[in-house]
Amino acid sequence: MGLALHDLAGHNAWATTQTLEFCRGLNQQTLDATVPGTYGTIIETLRHIINAEAGYLFRCTSAWSEYPWPRDEAVELEVLSERAVMLASTWDRFLAGDMDTERLGEARGDEGELFAVPAGIFITQALHHANEHRAHICTILGAQGVEPPDVSAWEYARVSGRMTLEPESADD
Repeated sequence: MGLALHDLAGHNAWATTQTLEFCRGLNQQTLDATVPGTYGTIIETLRHIINAEAGYLFRCTSAWSEYPWPRDEAVELEVLSERAVMLASTWDRFLAGDMDTERLGEARGDEGELFAVPAGIFITQALHHANEHRAHICTILGAQGVEPPDVSAWEYARVSGRMTLEPESADD
């Protein structure tokens, strides 16, 4: 699999960090904005992304003896940024180790049912979930007339050096 999982987790961490950094420059009115079809306000969505990722990571890695912070804390951007750094380093350690993607963790369904879920699915959900909600934030920003940050995989590849410009061929 090479660097594939590291690229996925690296993009996720970078994109969340870029979004948080971009949002530091916004006023409170913009952070509190929402539009129909999105999760909630920008700040609520950022809290949701970070808290959910911690939950997914907690269940597939057992990196902490218990969930790493109170789930109902309404923290601001600085604390969310600190937590994003901690999550990124935990993903790095987990992916660098001898991970068992079939290790089972627990998840609750919408009706309260309990499911046994392989770690590989928690990883998949963590990445999908964050992408979906970062898109919500970009939608809210666009609706406010604010150009959102480029958090695409292409931009991640460019800034991380995972994509380089090919020299023009001698025949051109």
